[in-house]
Amino acid sequence: MIDIEMIRDIIPHRFPFLLVDRIVDANEEWTSCTGIKNITATDKILQGHLPGQSIFPGALIVEHMAQVGCYLVLMKPEAKGKLAFFAAIDDVRFKRPATPGDTIITNVELLSGRRGIWKIKAESRVEGKLVCRGILTCALVDY
Repeated sequence: MIDIEMIRDIIPHRFPFLLVDRIVDANEEWTSCTGIKNITATDKILQGHLPGQSIFPGALIVEHMAQVGCYLVLMKPEAKGKLAFFAAIDDVRFKRPATPGDTIITNVELLSGRRGIWKIKAESRVEGKLVCRGILTCALVDY
């Protein structure tokens, strides 16, 4: 299990925009991994998003998926000394909302990676039910 401190060592995101609480599974080749985001009623974003309806924003679910994917890509040896930036978001579908008390479990799988462009398939679930899925593309750049 990879905790928040280890995640901060790899990806550049910081509070309040760090949307991965833990990486709970990864294969040895770093071609897939699973990350989680716990949604709480005290998440500040919920206070201004759809007042009276505590729904975690879909755009932030996609960002969470991207951060789990970013962790996966940045663990690859060829990504050392690089940052990952969004290049494309394709075929994203939202199936149900995520609300306070939910734990979003996101599985990402590396589809391809060449010439600094990486494609990742991502699926987020709550209690086994699909919340969001899509294909995310990132570009690695020097920093």
